[in-house]
Amino acid sequence: MATILIVAPVFALIAAGYVAVLFRFVSETAHKGISEFAFSIAIPALLFRTIVVSEFPDVSPWRMWGSYYGALALTWIAALTLSAALRARGATSEDGVVFAIGSVYGNIVMLGIPLVLSALGNEAAGPMALILSVNTPLLWLCGILQMELVSQKRSGSPLSIIWPVLADLSRNPLMLGIGFGVVWRFTGLGLNPVVDRTIELLAQAGSPAALIALGINLFRFEVKGEKLSILVMCALKLLAMPVAAFVLAKLLALPPNAAGVIVLFAAMPTGANAYIFAVQYRRLVNPVSGAVALGTLLAAVTLPVAVWVVVGMR
Repeated sequence: MATILIVAPVFALIAAGYVAVLFRFVSETAHKGISEFAFSIAIPALLFRTIVVSEFPDVSPWRMWGSYYGALALTWIAALTLSAALRARGATSEDGVVFAIGSVYGNIVMLGIPLVLSALGNEAAGPMALILSVNTPLLWLCGILQMELVSQKRSGSPLSIIWPVLADLSRNPLMLGIGFGVVWRFTGLGLNPVVDRTIELLAQAGSPAALIALGINLFRFEVKGEKLSILVMCALKLLAMPVAAFVLAKLLALPPNAAGVIVLFAAMPTGANAYIFAVQYRRLVNPVSGAVALGTLLAAVTLPVAVWVVVGMR
């Protein structure tokens, strides 16, 4: 019952967003404004406040990163191997990179943050910040560099490839929320009660807005293209990666809250950023779109299991 109380409201809000656009209560373009509010204002405020006011366990970032990104690396290698096995059907090396991105790039912001906070509370803020602070730049850099490596056309030096990613990172509201939260926490000044209450009210809108935006956004994703590729990406993302994360978290002796964040983040379905990557390189656009849609639907079954495991670890 506890697991249902954690997961059901999350997917109810996603469903509400989808139904709202399905019955034309809002337009399909509404997700843009709601997403911009959630990811540029509300969720950065949430991250800033939780980092400033929460009590954090003493967790080694290297063990955290080793668990999560070790699982991600293993899943990436598995995805490249499986993509190569499918290459007889016309896939290319560039397809393999996009296939790997679709198999590891989880929706840890729109879906992950609300679910983790619901399951683990504000104590999860520190471990979440450690993963969020490097996730997007690391995955984009790995994807872009590998795409350049396997492509016959080289677009420039490694610095010319890396610099735009780092420039975007410096302006990313989520990263700024985390960064300012860490800096303000180290000052020891705390938050004025009026300021704290104002930020708290703003932060409370973050998770619901993100989930509603996700539901609206799902309306444009379709399960079409290579069905086998879609199923394999979903299996790797929803099953293989969280199992690998669980094993590595145990091997590296992470405390329960940190291990819970790792497992739940690893269990998130494929996110829209993987689709953006596919569109950017015009590779496997339909299969990745299908993995986002089907993965989110299947996550309604797999995430309760992940939450049950995580709650049992505490």
